[in-house]
Amino acid sequence: MTEPVLIVGAGPVGMTGALVLARHGVPSVVVDALPGRMLEGSRAICVQRDVLDVLERVGAGHDVVGLGVTWYSGRIFYREHEVFSMKLPEPAPGHFPPFVNTPQNSIEHVLERRVLAEPLIDLRYRTKAVDVSQDDDGVTLTVEGPAGVEEVRGSHCIAADGNRSTLRKLLGIPFEGHSFGDKFLITDIRARFDFPMPERRFYFDPEWNPGRQALLHPQPDSVWRIDWQVPDEYDLAAEQANGDLDKRIRTVIGDIDYELVWASLYRFHQRRVPTMRQGRVLLAGDSAHIMSPFGARGMNSGIADVENAAWKIAAIRRGWGGPGLLDSYDLERGPATDENLRVTSTTMRFLCPADEDEWTRRRDILERSVTDPAARAEIDSGKLSEPYWYLDSPLTTAAPADEIARFPREAGVPRPPLPGVLCPDFAFPDGSRLRDHLGPRFTLLVLDGQAPDETADPADPAHDLRVVVLPADQTALEIPAGGAVLVRPDGFIAAVLPSAESPHDAIRRATGWVVETV
Repeated sequence: MTEPVLIVGAGPVGMTGALVLARHGVPSVVVDALPGRMLEGSRAICVQRDVLDVLERVGAGHDVVGLGVTWYSGRIFYREHEVFSMKLPEPAPGHFPPFVNTPQNSIEHVLERRVLAEPLIDLRYRTKAVDVSQDDDGVTLTVEGPAGVEEVRGSHCIAADGNRSTLRKLLGIPFEGHSFGDKFLITDIRARFDFPMPERRFYFDPEWNPGRQALLHPQPDSVWRIDWQVPDEYDLAAEQANGDLDKRIRTVIGDIDYELVWASLYRFHQRRVPTMRQGRVLLAGDSAHIMSPFGARGMNSGIADVENAAWKIAAIRRGWGGPGLLDSYDLERGPATDENLRVTSTTMRFLCPADEDEWTRRRDILERSVTDPAARAEIDSGKLSEPYWYLDSPLTTAAPADEIARFPREAGVPRPPLPGVLCPDFAFPDGSRLRDHLGPRFTLLVLDGQAPDETADPADPAHDLRVVVLPADQTALEIPAGGAVLVRPDGFIAAVLPSAESPHDAIRRATGWVVETV
């Protein structure tokens, strides 16, 4: 198949999708109405470790880390009291840190360099999608660009054009949900604080923003981002004009010198599309869902969306993706979206109580937290992003129910080597990581000296899956003696195979050839 995949939107989600497709040998055309990269503002800043691995698979992870600020410490304050502190674990040698703060515009520049150097990607700025149609064989996109109006044909299309998605509107897909009454002011300032280390600070009801909260995040080049909750009637332009914005900033930083780099005003929303797939068009990132940024679940989930979409499109184009594979995109990323919306909605109910009962509960928790350690666990400033578990996916050869029940789907619970969970990582004696060995096809992990007699059936669509032999004494994966672990191209475990069991059936299920009907 020579037709490209069409991608609308050249943000971090769209460009990551194009690069993942190129890694699979699939060409793409990426269109964006903007004239080029945006240069100002932090926007999304917090990149989670497993998403850094996704970016590294397309050659960008280490560059993003190198441009960013790594932080391990977080502190929460209620009025003048520090009520909570956390310390994230240091990574193992050669592994990425838990979170890195890199402004979205920097991430986009890193990805753009990769995109422009990739011959399989045709990136077109100043090119707006104005119509879309599809049939059984592909998608036709009508665009307006420097050369006028033209039609571009592709096998599939990924809509990654943001929360005001043109493609979503052209397809007539609703964007259901609600908006929050309060607004949030974001100010990026360059200043040198006397903090001993970069850290995330969350302030509830500080004297300089009474009844509301503020969040302080480190960024590269001595830039700090301050997120202020402000009332609905807040006027940024007026505050900049009369000098009150400077006064607002100085209530936080004191008399030190600073430079205002960027300021913007946002209203947060909780919205999603009813389905993330319509025919051969797959919606990813903010075009499919938007949510509160507390917990860093926006851009991180968007990049997870598009990697999921890209490997499945590539598999179908190359002939080893079955009839159920494209359906699994919504069946996997839809529940992931619901989980992120559930978590962020709970956070926003704590940050922006909807009624007097919720206000009373919040005040009670915060006041008790000053002296009661148990109350501190009830403070919700945003549960940090983690990969979703595809335990119920039709692609997953499920573990027994009692084994799944041992590991509840909760933030902070260690990810076990269960089918549907992102494969645990570890270092090889040569310094490489397990995730370095995962490729565009499926990977079969076996212990040294215990490989199954039959690693694949030559008649299987994925017969050229890669076999990676692990050291016999490794403990990151509880591989049964003589068994194996089947890992998908996106790093998720598809099946844990007992001793001497052929991977044939698990591969067929994981590539969409086993379609179960109810």
